[in-house]
Amino acid sequence: MSVAGLALDASSRNPIILLRDPSGRRQVPIWIDHAQAHNIMIGFQEKNPQRPLSHDLMIALLEAGRLKLERVIIHSIEANAFQAVLKIRNIPEENASGTLEKIIEIEARPSDAIALAIRAKCGIWMLESVVAEAAIPVDLNADEEDQDQFRKFIDEVSPAALIRHLEKKNKGKDSLEPPEHPI
Repeated sequence: MSVAGLALDASSRNPIILLRDPSGRRQVPIWIDHAQAHNIMIGFQEKNPQRPLSHDLMIALLEAGRLKLERVIIHSIEANAFQAVLKIRNIPEENASGTLEKIIEIEARPSDAIALAIRAKCGIWMLESVVAEAAIPVDLNADEEDQDQFRKFIDEVSPAALIRHLEKKNKGKDSLEPPEHPI
């Protein structure tokens, strides 16, 4: 999954992070709080704040402990809340014989996991069953075609042509009815 963007829920004004599947055809919206939205946005800015935020500190602690965030996995939805796990790998020291690589799993809120994944530049994975349950379809080609048609209509229409079009559509209708949309 990739972060397609952040948006605001029109009714609640709460932030939503949009994750897009690799095909670009589906997005999964995850409602988050304002602080998490801020932390995610700061992670994209690639400049370090004057003082490290919590997620920057977590990445620094992982590095100090010779650990690396390998991936984030959003694995289920329970009680209307997404569940995520961090997959962390130890980094064996060079020339250390007998050191075994170990994978550690830590449960996390998806918003925290995404903020960390952005900073660690690691993958965000989502189980197909979760995508199937929560995704909304996105047809980029259809959206682009609609936008192109609308731009063409706007570029070609004159005020006089628009008035003629509306008059023709409404001819013979009750004058109290609103005119139909020209598109």
